Amino acid sequence: MAAEDEEDKRSLEVIQAEGMDETCVTFVLHEEDHTLGNSLRYMIMKNPDVVFCGYSITHPSEDKINLRIQTKGLPAIDSFRRGLCDLTTVCEHVLDIFESSVQAYQESHKNEVMKDC
Repeated sequence: MAAEDEEDKRSLEVIQAEGMDETCVTFVLHEEDHTLGNSLRYMIMKNPDVVFCGYSITHPSEDKINLRIQTKGLPAIDSFRRGLCDLTTVCEHVLDIFESSVQAYQESHKNEVMKDC
């Protein structure tokens, strides 16, 4: 029973069609939706070695996405990893800019808050 529960909690499955090489793979990401699917698809498609990348949600009641990657020769798993790393880098940059902007705003309005007291 514990093994079945652990198997159901996988967040990533790799599906490769029989007879296909490692350049064409479908990744199933559990408990994900359009937010990650579209962002990751965009980042992966920026890679010049990628021929195709698309995602689909099988059914609205299922919380998983199918992400398909086809490359020119590079293993699809490498493109997937690179896309995840690139997306993480972009998100960290956006977060850093946001936090510094909030801090700058708070610093610039600190005196205005003090005047009201």
